[in-house]
Amino acid sequence: MPVSESRYVRVARIADVPRGGMLEVGVGSRTIVICHTRDGWFAADNICTHAYAKLSEGRLKKTRLICPLHGGSFDCRTGAAIGSPAALPLATYAVRLTGEDVEIEVGDSPAGS
Repeated sequence: MPVSESRYVRVARIADVPRGGMLEVGVGSRTIVICHTRDGWFAADNICTHAYAKLSEGRLKKTRLICPLHGGSFDCRTGAAIGSPAALPLATYAVRLTGEDVEIEVGDSPAGS
């Protein structure tokens, strides 16, 4: 069984994302939303699994990402779909803070896959 490669990539500065905020970032072909909540920092795919919409253009309410198109929602910590019409989960990515930087882990597959 092949060992999957993973690496952390700098995607933002801590100052770029105030607590309660989110930021769209691109890593390769992936569009990811970084969420800074009271519970910590989280990252998930930025595209709603119900219909194409950027979650970063919606709202972040505590740890709930709310889609701007139909109001479906996801838990940004786990990627779980928690409000209809969303039913499929989002892929999630590990986040770490290094100095003043926000980094996410990318590799063969996202953490939530």
